[in-house]
Amino acid sequence: MRDCTESPKTETSTAWQRFRVEYEYPVVFTTDLFDVENDVFRTAISRSEPEKRHRMVVFIDDGVHAIMPELHEKIVSYAASHSDQIELVAQPLTIAAGESLKSDLKALQEIQQVIFDNRIDRHSFVVGVGGGALLDAVGLVAATAHRGIRHIRVPTTVLAQNDSGVGVKNGVNLFGQKNYIGTFSPPYAVLNDYAFIETLPERDKIAGTAEAVKVALIRDGDFFSWLESNADSLRIYERAAMTHMIRHCAELHMHQIAHGGDPFESGSARPLDYGHWSAHKLESLTDYQVRHGEAVAIGIALDARYSVLCGLLSKGEEERVCELLERLGFRLWHPELKGTDPSGELRIARGIADFREHLGGELTITLLESVGSGVEVHEMNDDLIRQSIDWLEKRA
Repeated sequence: MRDCTESPKTETSTAWQRFRVEYEYPVVFTTDLFDVENDVFRTAISRSEPEKRHRMVVFIDDGVHAIMPELHEKIVSYAASHSDQIELVAQPLTIAAGESLKSDLKALQEIQQVIFDNRIDRHSFVVGVGGGALLDAVGLVAATAHRGIRHIRVPTTVLAQNDSGVGVKNGVNLFGQKNYIGTFSPPYAVLNDYAFIETLPERDKIAGTAEAVKVALIRDGDFFSWLESNADSLRIYERAAMTHMIRHCAELHMHQIAHGGDPFESGSARPLDYGHWSAHKLESLTDYQVRHGEAVAIGIALDARYSVLCGLLSKGEEERVCELLERLGFRLWHPELKGTDPSGELRIARGIADFREHLGGELTITLLESVGSGVEVHEMNDDLIRQSIDWLEKRA
C-alpha cells in the first residue's frame, strides 16, 4: 500500500501544436481603377464570397486628394454602380498622410474610431488609397482591429506600387525608431493603378525608382542592366518604361517574400533592406525631410562603396551603381552623413545598432558581391564606413 505522505513523483510531458497557414492575394496592375467600367476592384472585393454584398470604409491620402479632388466622388459613384456587391458604409475619409502620420498616434486612433463607429468586422473591408505611409498606418489599424480585418491596398506612389505596397508588413514609428510598432499581416488584395503615378510630383516619381535599383542589385543583374539602358526614359517618366519597372520590381519583391524562406522575418536577415541601415537613420536624423527613396539611394551608394572597400565587390562597380542612381535623378550626399554626437561618433552609425535591434538576433547586413548578387555579413567596420562616407562626399 502506497504511503500517502510521500511526495508524488513529478512527471513532465509536452504536446506539440503544429499547423500551416497559406496566404494568397492578388497584385493587380491596371489603369483608372475607380472607373465604373473597370471591374478590377469589384472582382477583388468579392473574390471569396461572390454572392455577398461587402461592407467597406475607405481612407484616402490627403496628398492624393489634393491632386485628384474628383477621386472622392469617383469612389462613391463606383460603389453605387456596383451596389449589388459593394456597400460603402461611410463617405471616404481623407487623412493627412506622409511620414508624419506614422508618428501621430492620435491620427491612428481616429482611423480606429471610424472602423469602430461603422461596425466594420472581420468580413468587412478597410481600403487604403495612398502612399506607403498611409498604407502602413491604415494596414496596422486593420491588422489589429478585431485581430484582423480584410485590408485592400491601393498604392498611389512608385515606391508603394513597386515595393512596400505589395509586401506583408505594416508599421508606424515610435521612440524615434522607424516602424517600431507593426505587424506582419498580408493584404487581401493590392490594386495598382498607373493613373495615380502620372499625377505624382517629380520628386516622388524619382524617389520610387531607388527600390528598383536595390532589388536589381541583390537579385537580378539583367534587370540592373535594363535600368541602365532605360535610365533616360525612366528619368522623363516614359510610360512604357515606368510600367515595366514598377511591375518587374514588384514581382522581384513578391518572389523574395514567397520564396526567400522567411516571409515574416523570424530570422536575422533582411535582404530586401539592402542599403536601409543608413537610410532609415538618415530619414530620422533629417526629421524625414529626406524622403525614403532618396535616403535609400544614398544608402545603396554607401554600401556599394563599402562592399568594394571590404573586398566583396569589384572596384569600379560602385561607380556604375552611383552613375545609374544619378542618371535617375538622385543626389547621393547629405551633410547629416558626417554629423557627430558629443563623443565624436557618427550619428548615422547608430543606424547599425537600430537595424539589429529592430529584428533582434545577430547583426545581418546585406552587401554586394556582384551586380545582381547580395551577400550577408555580420559586422561592419567603423573605419570603412567613414571612408565610404568620405568617398561619397568627394564625389558630391
